[in-house]
Amino acid sequence: MKTKIFLAGICLAMASCESMDLVPDYQGNTASWYTSETELQLAANEFYILGYWQEPLNSSEQWSDNTTYRLQNRNPGSNGTILDGTMNGQQWEVYSLWQQSYKLIARCNTMLENIHKAEGKVNAQVKNRYAGEAYFCRACKYADLLFFYGDIPYLERTETISEAESQGRMPKAEVKEKTYADFDKAIEYLPVEYGLNQTIHATRGAAMAMKARFALYMGDYDIAAQAAKACMDLGIYSLEPDFAKLFKQSTKINPEKVFVIPRSIENNVILDNWIVKNGLPRNANGYGSYNPSWDLLAAYLCTDGLPIDESPLFNPQKPFENRDPRCAMTIVEFNTEHCGFEYDPSPAAKQVMNYTTGKMQSNNDSRIVNQYASYTGLLWKKGIDATWMENGLKVEQDYIIMRYADVLLIYAEAMIEQNKIDDSVLKAINMVRSRAYGVSYNQTDAYPAVTATSQAALRKAVRIERRMEFAMENQRLQDLMRWKLASKALNGYNYIMLQPQDLLNDVVNKGLWFWAITPQIDEDGLADFSALLNGGYCTTGAKRIFPDREYLWPIPTHDMELNPNLTNNEGY
Repeated sequence: MKTKIFLAGICLAMASCESMDLVPDYQGNTASWYTSETELQLAANEFYILGYWQEPLNSSEQWSDNTTYRLQNRNPGSNGTILDGTMNGQQWEVYSLWQQSYKLIARCNTMLENIHKAEGKVNAQVKNRYAGEAYFCRACKYADLLFFYGDIPYLERTETISEAESQGRMPKAEVKEKTYADFDKAIEYLPVEYGLNQTIHATRGAAMAMKARFALYMGDYDIAAQAAKACMDLGIYSLEPDFAKLFKQSTKINPEKVFVIPRSIENNVILDNWIVKNGLPRNANGYGSYNPSWDLLAAYLCTDGLPIDESPLFNPQKPFENRDPRCAMTIVEFNTEHCGFEYDPSPAAKQVMNYTTGKMQSNNDSRIVNQYASYTGLLWKKGIDATWMENGLKVEQDYIIMRYADVLLIYAEAMIEQNKIDDSVLKAINMVRSRAYGVSYNQTDAYPAVTATSQAALRKAVRIERRMEFAMENQRLQDLMRWKLASKALNGYNYIMLQPQDLLNDVVNKGLWFWAITPQIDEDGLADFSALLNGGYCTTGAKRIFPDREYLWPIPTHDMELNPNLTNNEGY
């Protein structure tokens, strides 16, 4: 093949071969490849390169109201273009998602174009299985592109440069139907499960679950509910009883993990060093600068099932007490051990216990000792433990794309939005909630079970449940966008602690640490910190700006310059 492959009309010439005659016989190419099961497997392995799946969506938590970053708070207006209101087609996030998605789509198209060469050489079931993987991965990437960009160029075969340059944007409705068709082919062709040595590859359940998520994002609630229910009915997935364990790097194969990209220190596929250093506390030689927001801490319900401004159980001076257990499993509770040290961000705590040495030491996680310690006083705990400090900070935590808790909540939300409310809806939500308490969903006296039956009450319940369950899993931005709450939740400030001496004098010494006043929670589960700010008990960091135009991202500028038939989304 001497033609250059053009990636999906985006004018990124992906050099195929100038002359395949120069390629040694033992190396694969599109002329001689795809003729044996080994070759099909090697080609399919390339579908699961981590960058195709995580860039830049593994950063989307940073662009939500769940997080705050130290550098943003030191330099107001430095949220980055996602939350500065200055998003444009030249920024990395916009270009990276577009580019990586179309790269994987090109790989899938090449597989589907050439897999006929395996006919008569491998059995039909094997051939269909690998075709199913290509359909699955192509569908997942078109799903991402549709959600963030709307109308997009659609390719289902390799195109020449001239063909690609003529590609305009296909209407979203048309691409959506093609994407559903790909998911359905994947569901038909993929096996329910593999042997243990092929856990990376997509399965029938993964295709059902990812179709359900896509349908939920598209507002096709009947399709979402049906696909999620089909995944549930496979009977091979279940919730990990220990919520905290699920996210540890030591937890690999697990019945809750529906679709993951494994990381491996041995293969040098590891968690980005920026995430590791910024996630570890400063006492453990990390930076502790990528932190949970006050908004997130306020969002967790109390153990009576009520929000903090309604529950008599909530004490703003002890914000982790009487809270949903996922609160302290996601955010480090004050005065508990974390990564070998007591965690206490109070300016009164100039020393803390080092549990490794058994001695008190200078508290680098208090801003009165180290000015760059967490500006919110909060640190992430979800999945982070002392093992992050081993192996030269190389961490092999799995990249979880879909897990069974999400399937259950997708099913519940899709049924609620159709106002088809029955016991199965309540069971799905309560299975997720009760797991956090370590009990079965039918032990309703041991946790605050959801019992509401109205659509409005259940819609609110499932949205709060998603926030508590999936914090730090890069879903919050997409949830806010599809609920059309992003412009409300993301226009405002990050609230942070006062300067250390002011905090000591005006909050700690007055017995008002951590929060002097209980934040108010509105009808959408969003916190209001104006009373604390007006009372002089906190300050603001970077201002977040999310204009309505950002419900759709811009088309990458470079590709519009190369392809005059590409138009931009409104407002850019």
